[in-house]
Amino acid sequence: MATITFKNNPVTLLGSEVKVGEKAPNFTVLANDLSAVTLDDTKGKVRLISVVPSIDTGVCDQQTRRFNEEAATLSNVEVLTVSVDLPFAQKRWCAAAGIENVQTVSDHRDLSFGEAFGVAIKELRLLARAVFVIDSNDVVTYAEYVSEATNHPNYEAAIEAAKAAK
Repeated sequence: MATITFKNNPVTLLGSEVKVGEKAPNFTVLANDLSAVTLDDTKGKVRLISVVPSIDTGVCDQQTRRFNEEAATLSNVEVLTVSVDLPFAQKRWCAAAGIENVQTVSDHRDLSFGEAFGVAIKELRLLARAVFVIDSNDVVTYAEYVSEATNHPNYEAAIEAAKAAK
């Protein structure tokens, strides 16, 4: 299991760490309109999944904006940002930030994504910062669990992995 800290304090992650080469686990999260979103909804596409603790914080804001910019140049890649923020807050934030190329989804209801991908922080009921790339056959081709949740992920590596995935 990945060792993660939040503001330099160790945290406990729930679920199992996902590794490159494994089949991606399914999950159910909520879109901004409260409809269910699953991995199967994007079947046949490459998925870049950006995981953030809370969309309303500095690094999470920057991470989502960066992947929104990159998403405009990625063909056949669906970019999702997952957090436990309420769908209403995500929708408000996206409108204010002009986010149009990334779909924000909420894992607040039951931590389905967080537990499936091993990023649910037990002590805080937030998600640890991570990035996953899943190919069109549902195989994980890139997985980064950011060791300190307040740090940025490796954007370049994630983008390259999404471009290389089929």
